[in-house]
Amino acid sequence: MISTNTYLHFSGNCEEAFQFYEKLLGGKIIMLSRMADMPMPSPEGTEKQISHIRMTVGNTILMGSDSPSQHYSKPAGFAVNVSVDTPEEADRIFAALAKDGAIQMAIAETFWAQRFGMCTDRFGTPFMVNCEKPM
Repeated sequence: MISTNTYLHFSGNCEEAFQFYEKLLGGKIIMLSRMADMPMPSPEGTEKQISHIRMTVGNTILMGSDSPSQHYSKPAGFAVNVSVDTPEEADRIFAALAKDGAIQMAIAETFWAQRFGMCTDRFGTPFMVNCEKPM
């Protein structure tokens, strides 16, 4: 079996982001390792940063870590898609993700979806929220 997951990189706020995603999306953090847990010494001041985190959301997995500052780059060229069953759930999740972030496409009805919107959350992660029309 082959599967794919999204792996997010952060600039020192991975734990805060994943705690937010866990609460908002009804996920469960199932693994968290800090830089201090690594077998090699971590750079001074990064001991509490996340070396790897894994969270289940429904039947999917979202993973991430804090990147050393010299390796971190702003996310681009992708979005985490959140699919939901109801327009109300789409509106709720989109509003929370967009708060203190940036909206690229306001959530609204489209030709394929009861609700669809695109935003970048306050952590810099691009999201799409999608509630498709019944087929």
